[in-house]
Amino acid sequence: MARLPPLAVASGALLLLFVSVSPCRAVAGGGPSSVVLPVSKDDATQQYVTMFRQRTPQVPVKAVLDLAGTMLWVDCDAGYVSSSYAGVRCGAKPCRLLKNAGCAITCLDAVSAGCLNDTCSEFPKNTATSVSTAGNIITDVLSLPTTFRPAPGPLATAPAFLFTCGHTFLTQGLADGATGMVSLSRARFALPTQLADTFGFSRKFALCLPPASAAGVVVFGDAPYTFQPGVDLSKSLIYTPLLVNPVSTAPYGRKDKTTKYFIGETTIQLKGRVWREKSTDYFVSLTGIKVNGHTVPVNATLLAIDKKGVGGTKLSTVSPYTVLERSIHQAVTDAFAKEMAAIPRAPAVEPFKLCYDGRKVGSTRVGPAVPTIELVLQSTAASWVVFGANSMVATKGGALCLGVVDAGTEPQTSVVIGGHMMEDNLLEFDLEASRLGFSSYLPSRQTTCNNFRLG
Repeated sequence: MARLPPLAVASGALLLLFVSVSPCRAVAGGGPSSVVLPVSKDDATQQYVTMFRQRTPQVPVKAVLDLAGTMLWVDCDAGYVSSSYAGVRCGAKPCRLLKNAGCAITCLDAVSAGCLNDTCSEFPKNTATSVSTAGNIITDVLSLPTTFRPAPGPLATAPAFLFTCGHTFLTQGLADGATGMVSLSRARFALPTQLADTFGFSRKFALCLPPASAAGVVVFGDAPYTFQPGVDLSKSLIYTPLLVNPVSTAPYGRKDKTTKYFIGETTIQLKGRVWREKSTDYFVSLTGIKVNGHTVPVNATLLAIDKKGVGGTKLSTVSPYTVLERSIHQAVTDAFAKEMAAIPRAPAVEPFKLCYDGRKVGSTRVGPAVPTIELVLQSTAASWVVFGANSMVATKGGALCLGVVDAGTEPQTSVVIGGHMMEDNLLEFDLEASRLGFSSYLPSRQTTCNNFRLG
């Protein structure tokens, strides 16, 4: 395994420049109006995985989707072979735009994609395990399909897509065969912004997560949201603003005495100066929760983001289930249990607290016949109604459990909307308008993520 030397912070590496820099060349003669990533669900880890093509000659790469993160990272230790990669030099504009970037001055091992002299370095993180390390920032060829269903293709190619080299140990805890993570965050070098800069389409993407044994999609750019049989959701989404948490919620926890800098959960400190970094996660304004139309009593203070970046509501594809601060969790489960009083309970199944005898719960087109959970986003006119398919989890023992998890009394974020609650819902993340569009549960409209069509 190639080992990075101690990092020296490049001059100006922590200076945030308010300029637009594209590390990739635009496609000659105009580019596609959209590109897509196929999505599937890994049963063992409950992670959502995708495939794309990278390098020269091109090879398929499997990676885990993440709504957080700074940029795409892939394992460069295990057989990374390409004739088209190039390091990002220390002091280059992309390096200066990254607040937590450093500089690998001298490589101690044989030169490779993961070990280059005078190369900008960053901290790729496995957000599923919270393990982070240092890695070179490099560019290489990246290709994505421009059509989806009945078959992907043709490919649109970014000749110099910027990403971080991770190490093999960083892939531990990822879905089998995954060698990296795809960042869909609002960060400057995450996929949504890099692809928009490269191909010249709108800075937005739509996410449609599938349940197990089905197919979903991420579509970047200006594609219509068309599903079989003849369902077009392009103009029927409900919108709510995306919020920016003033403090990063992604802890790095790295202290390097050699270079005298520290990267903590909320700040970056260098030689006595402190930069407060904004979160690149997607937050929304949750103002209330209803169960079966009845308002759940929750502490409204917890739903707001305070000056330290604590509280609020964000979306996460890495969290398999929705996670609630303890008092919110208690209030929701109490309200749900009250509405389900006629159904026999079953013993709790970790990590869930409220379970029922699945044989006694009816079935509907929108999943188990249970009370709806309504996430009130700013106002009742922008409520996300969660049906049984997205609120209940079937366990191996036959129990049906309410799929919300207790986060304890002092979580960084009060409400984390996890992957299960997002499945078979179309979510549009519009970074230019800073808003989230959502469709409601697609089977209620007689379609699914598996039926998305493009091209």
